[in-house]
Amino acid sequence: MAATAIAAPMIVPSTVLGAQGQVAPSERINVGMIGVGRQAYLVNLKQQFLTMPDVQVVALCDVDRWRLEEGKKLVEQQYAKRAGTGGYSGCATCKDFTEVLGRADIQAVMISTPDHWHAPIALAAAEAKKHVSLEKPITRTIAEGQAIIAAMRAHDRVFRMDSEMRSYDNFHRMAELVRNGVLGDIKAIRVGVPAGDDVDCPQTPDMPVPEDLDYELWQGPAPRAPYTQERVHPPREFGRPGWMRVLDYCDGMITNWGTHFLDIAQWCFGTERTGPVEVDGKGVWPEPGKLWNVMKTFEVTYRFQDGTPLYYENTRDPKVSGALGACSAYVKLEGTKGWIYGAFGGPTELRFKAEPEWLLDVKLGPTAIRFPLKSDKQDFIDAIKTGGRTLEDEEVGHRTTSLCHLGHIAIHLGQPLKWDPNKERFVDNEAANAYLDNPIRTLPAR
Repeated sequence: MAATAIAAPMIVPSTVLGAQGQVAPSERINVGMIGVGRQAYLVNLKQQFLTMPDVQVVALCDVDRWRLEEGKKLVEQQYAKRAGTGGYSGCATCKDFTEVLGRADIQAVMISTPDHWHAPIALAAAEAKKHVSLEKPITRTIAEGQAIIAAMRAHDRVFRMDSEMRSYDNFHRMAELVRNGVLGDIKAIRVGVPAGDDVDCPQTPDMPVPEDLDYELWQGPAPRAPYTQERVHPPREFGRPGWMRVLDYCDGMITNWGTHFLDIAQWCFGTERTGPVEVDGKGVWPEPGKLWNVMKTFEVTYRFQDGTPLYYENTRDPKVSGALGACSAYVKLEGTKGWIYGAFGGPTELRFKAEPEWLLDVKLGPTAIRFPLKSDKQDFIDAIKTGGRTLEDEEVGHRTTSLCHLGHIAIHLGQPLKWDPNKERFVDNEAANAYLDNPIRTLPAR
């Protein structure tokens, strides 16, 4: 497929090259951004990579020309400002991700595409010897996660599931306290995330493809469907995209927010490299015939080998969810010595609670289990530099995303399932095992 060529960076001022207290190029990691949508532009670029002195964003890739141009302007304005000059033009652009992967000067890629492209590009990046930061959820299927693990290890690549929740003080402190036994034996884990969209988007008329968008390339490995704006993303803006509500491209809130907070739950509980043995759940889906057809609300119960239950749900009513206030999402662990609750969003005073309250002030000794506290992007870059592993490497990312998939499959089939976390197969249920390498694309039978 034809692609816009990537131009080599031009000569830049000495301040960009390491003079006047700047980080020298030899100490920087060159990053290529694959996907310049809402999350990439507003967060991964603007708030993170472009503020990091040990990172140089050298190329952007997107199938939407307007987004590419906006991203390029952002990058070059930031680097001109850092250099203290009137201009900088060292950021290349293209619409075919293989051009980014083919550049010898790029060491790492940040993949921020729609979900259906996540695993295919990550696998290609490993093959091209690039380190990979991959937006969550990292996969559409459990088999894709297994393939990512194999590829990253075969090519000795650094991998980071791109979730920032481990970088928040409350969740970091929560994990250290729980992993060091302040709650005693864990009796239950509760995770709540926001409900899905209130709006039921009907099938909308076919529309002309915007001139900025290569729609064929955008669809990629997904089934072919006529273009309509609500299937893709709003043109010439960074609004919330429609693809996040369409099963051809995404599993919806169960994986979208679930990968953030089920990761925190597993981190706290110490099960981030394994999984449950049982899963059951129920959910509410849109009526048949809607364009936006991901599950709206759900309740899932997992049970681990030691019998500990994990309750995962999304609801707008905090009294139903067990949350302590109007926070967007939360994790709560209940033990024999009390409970600890951490939340995201909502009033600051409600984001970290415990009963008894003194649990939050426990002093950990010099031999305690500790975790580094840094941004998700810095964790990724540091691991590349040191040859170490990230806090959310390929195994952790896979197990977290798998937990979401297990719940989705159980709800879709409408039956409790037994899971072997070592073999990563459902026990005596081939209907469920059929979804290990096939994404859910349809509503459940009614």
